[in-house]
Amino acid sequence: MIEARDILKMLPHRYPFLLVDRVLSHTNDELVAIKNVTFNEPFFPGHFPGEPTMPGVLMLEAMAQACGLLAVIRSGVRSDSGLILYFAGIDNARFKRPVIPGDQLRFEVQLVKQKRDIWKFTAKALVGSDLACCAELMCVLRHPDKMQEGA
Repeated sequence: MIEARDILKMLPHRYPFLLVDRVLSHTNDELVAIKNVTFNEPFFPGHFPGEPTMPGVLMLEAMAQACGLLAVIRSGVRSDSGLILYFAGIDNARFKRPVIPGDQLRFEVQLVKQKRDIWKFTAKALVGSDLACCAELMCVLRHPDKMQEGA
């Protein structure tokens, strides 16, 4: 199990954009993590007033962070290295159920392929046994200066 304080050493994200609370388990190619969704999330007052619903793009971001954690575990690269695993692509994203305050999202991510700096994953976000979101995600490991240069 990897707790929040250790996740902070692995990812550059901080509040309000750190969207993974704990890693429950991992192997070399798979990771399971959770996000406890509370009414205090900063997006709920505006999305939607009276019907608080987690934005789908944030579910995708949370799944990408879980993928990033798997890549960090596998590669050993840490956030203080100056390298960042950027979210580079989404394919076949599907949203199956709304996520509301009180839900616990469980992310199940699997590495499909890694070649040099490109990582491809399949990812699911579940609430209990219900699928909330799924997608194929691609990430690229780069130094921020290289991204600005278009390298």
